Amino acid sequence: ITHFDLANNYGPQPGSAEENFGKILREEFSAYRDELIVSTKAGYDMWPGPYGNWGSRKYLIASLDQSLKRMGLDYVDIFYHHRPDPETPLEETMGALSDIVRSGKALYVGLSNYKEEETRKAVKILKENGTPCLIHQPRFNMLERWVEDGLLSALDENGVGCICFSPLAQGALTDKYLKGIPAGSRASREGTTVAQRYLSDEQLEKIKQLNQFAAERGQTLAQMAISWILRRPEVTTVLVGASRVSQLDNSLAALKNTAFSEDELKRIDEILA
Repeated sequence: ITHFDLANNYGPQPGSAEENFGKILREEFSAYRDELIVSTKAGYDMWPGPYGNWGSRKYLIASLDQSLKRMGLDYVDIFYHHRPDPETPLEETMGALSDIVRSGKALYVGLSNYKEEETRKAVKILKENGTPCLIHQPRFNMLERWVEDGLLSALDENGVGCICFSPLAQGALTDKYLKGIPAGSRASREGTTVAQRYLSDEQLEKIKQLNQFAAERGQTLAQMAISWILRRPEVTTVLVGASRVSQLDNSLAALKNTAFSEDELKRIDEILA
């Protein structure tokens, strides 16, 4: 594992994930900096006032400066615009990303949460600016497949990588919720969206069927969910989170079987229909 994915607003308190990562990097991994890919993002609400959100040049450059300070880094490997800005011209946002690369504060730039048409426009502007879009980070899992409706094709046509977040649907595509929502789980916490997004009675029935099918494949549900994404040739990799080493080990074991027959894919589609 060489890639660590962050954002300015990751918390519980915005900025705390970057601070924690910076501390661990200094204490444990400083000798390996040149072997690591560190990414961060800006695009969501970070500080009060008109320049602490969205996609203005001022916000992106200021946010990255703050992120670098929190992590104790001179540069990040990838800097993403975290979501499209309906008010700021795309030329300004993409121009800021290009200038950030020229400044040396980021080696590459990426997009996150952009739909197909927005992605095509942004990629074109970045290419014209001499700063190709390296990678796109969308939400993609068995329960949310909107990227299949054009985005993956757009990335493939333009030579842009794809790194998928939420491959386990915030834990819904694991065995955690098969018997309901346990106390202390992510879905039980106030303010989280896991239950309303993924754990309706209808969705739970699908998840139970997927769990049974994963067992027939000799995998856990989480492993099959990750393998199912990695099978796509347009996908570079997936982002996995873990609160315990055992969860990480379980996710990594997905790499042992990423092949699906046509019949298996058809059965999965039938379950998800």
